[in-house]
Amino acid sequence: MKHIFLTSIFAAAIALPAFAADYTIMAPAAPGGGWDQTARSLQTVMQKEGISSNVQVMNVPGAGGTIGLAQFTGQNSGNPNALIVGGYVMVGAILTNQSPVTLKDVTPIARLTGEYEAIVVPTSSDIKTMADLVAKLKAEPGAVSWGGGSAGGTDHIAVGLIAKASGVDPTKINYVAFSGGGEALAAIMGGQVTAGVSGYGEFESQIKSGQLRLLAVSGDKRIDGVDAPTLKEAGIDVSLQNWRMVAAAPGLTPEQTAAVTADFDKLSKSAGWQEMLKTKGWADTYLAGDAFKAQLDKDVASTETILKDIGLVQ
Repeated sequence: MKHIFLTSIFAAAIALPAFAADYTIMAPAAPGGGWDQTARSLQTVMQKEGISSNVQVMNVPGAGGTIGLAQFTGQNSGNPNALIVGGYVMVGAILTNQSPVTLKDVTPIARLTGEYEAIVVPTSSDIKTMADLVAKLKAEPGAVSWGGGSAGGTDHIAVGLIAKASGVDPTKINYVAFSGGGEALAAIMGGQVTAGVSGYGEFESQIKSGQLRLLAVSGDKRIDGVDAPTLKEAGIDVSLQNWRMVAAAPGLTPEQTAAVTADFDKLSKSAGWQEMLKTKGWADTYLAGDAFKAQLDKDVASTETILKDIGLVQ
């Protein structure tokens, strides 16, 4: 009888699903911005889909993510449960801040999303179109202030490219960097800057409520359901897409890296994640493994070239 009871217990145990790993995700920025939104979206979906039973998010803002990156790499070597979100902004910040810690010091897992940049002004602004904004920029570059994310990030690069394509010296732009999307939004809404630049998702609710006017988006094509031209349609030969990624700690074994990657492969295919992408207006640009590592190397090289062209890196 005892043997039958123990056999039953053992059979029940192996029938249960494997215990999902707990994860802690660092968003290396203040609450409210794209990285914070990405981290918290991952938290929601990973728990909902049973990929992880417990996901915690922590914010470590500053210097375009390089402060958080340094803390992450310094404290988590060999820890397969520690993750950090980042992306194109971090690539630029590492270069402009001459950060001693780079993306070579983490374990890249996957590119998750892509998002077009949006150029906005408060609805009370006398700037009605992208042509109006460019006219002011050409007349007096320093008088036009642009609010966006960290120096050297996607937002800053977008402004530099807009200036360059408009025949304005990009080193003359007046760019005001904010460490979090919430701070930037408050400054734009409050008229403390002339225009704002960020991912469309960060402005969407204010655009729909009529508080912000969307002048243009940075993609090759318009965003579905959004009444705004691309920069190219507005006569500015610029196309740019921000992307976001997740990376694991340094010093993982190949087996640990494969296990984390498998979790994100599962996430990328899940109904919950696909619904989250739709809700946030993020493009699904999922790329993992060696293909992502190779693309990341290319993106770092091309970003360095862009930053040199617009005078942000010597």
